[in-house]
Amino acid sequence: MSRAGPGNSELKAPFKAIGMAALAAQCCLAQAPWPAAGQPSSRAEAIERERASKEATLTPEALPRQEQLVRQMRERRILEKVAEGYKGWRAVAGGLATGSGFAMGAEYGNHNIGKGYMELRAAAQVSTRMWQRYDGTLLFPQSFGKRLISAVNLTHRNYNSLDYYGPGNNSARGGRSNYRLEDTTLQGIAIARPEKRLRAGAMMGYVWTNVGPGRRAEISSTERTYSEAQAPGLHLQSDFFRYGLLAQYDRRDNPLGPKTGGNYVVQWVRYQDQTRGLYSFDRYDIDLQEYAGFFNNVRRLAFRARATLTSAVGGSVVPFYMRPTAGGSDDVRGYRQYRFNDANSLVLNAEYRWEIFSGMDGALFYDAGKVMRRGGQLGLSQMKGSAGFGVRANMRNQTFLRFDVGFSREGFMIWFKFNDAFNSRRFGTEAFQPVY
Repeated sequence: MSRAGPGNSELKAPFKAIGMAALAAQCCLAQAPWPAAGQPSSRAEAIERERASKEATLTPEALPRQEQLVRQMRERRILEKVAEGYKGWRAVAGGLATGSGFAMGAEYGNHNIGKGYMELRAAAQVSTRMWQRYDGTLLFPQSFGKRLISAVNLTHRNYNSLDYYGPGNNSARGGRSNYRLEDTTLQGIAIARPEKRLRAGAMMGYVWTNVGPGRRAEISSTERTYSEAQAPGLHLQSDFFRYGLLAQYDRRDNPLGPKTGGNYVVQWVRYQDQTRGLYSFDRYDIDLQEYAGFFNNVRRLAFRARATLTSAVGGSVVPFYMRPTAGGSDDVRGYRQYRFNDANSLVLNAEYRWEIFSGMDGALFYDAGKVMRRGGQLGLSQMKGSAGFGVRANMRNQTFLRFDVGFSREGFMIWFKFNDAFNSRRFGTEAFQPVY
């Protein structure tokens, strides 16, 4: 009888287990759902699809409304187009004496009369306080082989509420008054350029003046507050024949928006009283400017020293409305305009300027100034100081809008101007300034 081998059940057990496992796996696969059409089959694919979706729906970051406006103005060259004008006509802002309020006007210029041998400029401006200025100029830029610039100018001004605080460096703040100054000037000027940076010239003209009551009702009129002795020329009017000489040495890298170099101006003008013989005098102006740029001229230091000295002729006196002043938007910015008034003045300015971004500069400044009865008091004692900060908007490297805040012992002043503080024209002799 032979021995029996393993039973059939023992041989089939391993195969049965494998079959059961395969059957279970097949059941699980049958029960698990397949990915729907269009859905990611893995986590990596899901992340990639989400990233692609975001990229397809990206939108530019929304800029603040103010920045959008500035960008649009730059891209469309709106300011440049306004400045250039249309067929010789353009709008002008500012340019009147400090205290006028916001001034606007129109200017017409023709720079190609006689194939460029003559230029015509005419302008009219009115401010929110109804100050007025009208002027016309004929310019001959190519006289004597382009080495001589000559011009004839006619200007009429009507400033109805100029401030006057009385004479002296210690005049009272509460002594504020206002008066009207109306004048008409006809003059000729010739500027020679013997060298690229040097200019020298002479001028001659006639000035008709009228001084009257100020228009601002909330401030006392000057004739009610001050006597003729305190304000010479207040009640006794005169007209003047005037003539003078000037010289300028300009080594600035860009006169319209200097970053380095310097500008040095001296000027003498004699005023001869043609009506009463009481107010004849000489006036001397010295204006020295220095600029130093660093960090590729993105940051600059700017300095200015300005002095105005007068000397009466033959026992005369200087009319109060033609005397130099200290205080205002262009010199000692922590004090009101024309705050101090006397026969002589000295003003010192220092500024630290930096570029905030293209077309916009910031500034920190310190001003000091005073007025004096005698020129021998020209020292640095009794100076009125002020400090402050400012922001300047530039176009073509030229300041077209300036915002300054100045602080002093009398409080603070806020100034909006359409000029650079150092390149402003002086009140009283502005028509005789060199050609910048």
